[in-house]
Amino acid sequence: MADSFKLVEAWRGDLPESLHRGHVVIADESGLRACWGDTDAVIYPRSSCKMIQALPLIESGAASSAGLTSEQLALSCASHNGAQIHTKRVEAWLKGLGLSETDLRCGPQQPDAVEDRLALHDAGQSPCQLHNNCSGKHAGFLTLNAHLHGHADYIEIDHPVQIAIKQAFEEMTGETSPGHGIDGCSAPNFACTMAGLARAASAMARPDTLGKARGNAARSLVCAMMAHPLLVSGEGRACAELMVAAKGRAAIKTGAEGVFLAILPDMGVGVAIKIEDGATRASEAAMAAVLVHLGVIAADDPAVQARLYKPLPSRRGLRAGGLRPHPGFAAALGL
Repeated sequence: MADSFKLVEAWRGDLPESLHRGHVVIADESGLRACWGDTDAVIYPRSSCKMIQALPLIESGAASSAGLTSEQLALSCASHNGAQIHTKRVEAWLKGLGLSETDLRCGPQQPDAVEDRLALHDAGQSPCQLHNNCSGKHAGFLTLNAHLHGHADYIEIDHPVQIAIKQAFEEMTGETSPGHGIDGCSAPNFACTMAGLARAASAMARPDTLGKARGNAARSLVCAMMAHPLLVSGEGRACAELMVAAKGRAAIKTGAEGVFLAILPDMGVGVAIKIEDGATRASEAAMAAVLVHLGVIAADDPAVQARLYKPLPSRRGLRAGGLRPHPGFAAALGL
């Protein structure tokens, strides 16, 4: 078993102050193309794998029967900000199913943006389940559930919806999942190795190898994500800004606790990243570095610079320090 790799460091003044270690795996049709850290490390992919969880939504025929649009498919993969562009669309989606916010099982969540929180406060309203960053994923679960005629508690591990998701997840990773945890949205999250997650991302990038039904599902989800990056995350978020910068060459998805996944269709490549200490700032920096290494985004692109060399200011706005790739990782990537 390999150790985790030194990936990103934070500097203050002339001294390194913090170090983020982790694992990076790049996979393609030939297998594991490159890796730093432990390819066998078992992790929870968290929200990075939502596009894999959404495969049964399309494969089953549920998406077609419900007439889902590419916007709704993007939302099924989303960890969104809880802004109106997200909540209004999820609410309309549920209404089209004859359902409402109370049918969700994800729980309420405060919107990310201060202005959205203030708007709720001023209206005398509390955050509801529509504001949950996973409400689009759960709307997808409900759409699949209606097609399967399952009972209302679709997040239970033995529910037909979760059984279908587990099967797709294991087939895409090429592994039997060693177990599951409960995600922040109360749904099961199946564990896998770093290599398995990268293989799944690479398979999503090569839909022609997956058979007709799954290939169509993978292609539709990846295209929807790239077409609607703001629905996948939101304003100011790394997922959205890096996808915009990639100009249709990458579907990129974050997950909690320092996980990041990228699907690169024109290269047939998948990238999986896990930061050992769970820091999102480090997973964003590492993903930006890998995308530059692979030639997907230019090193001087503002979306890259804002993550890979993220400034750490004082409260007066003075430049106190910043992030940078660890020298060993930078050298390995040719940065």
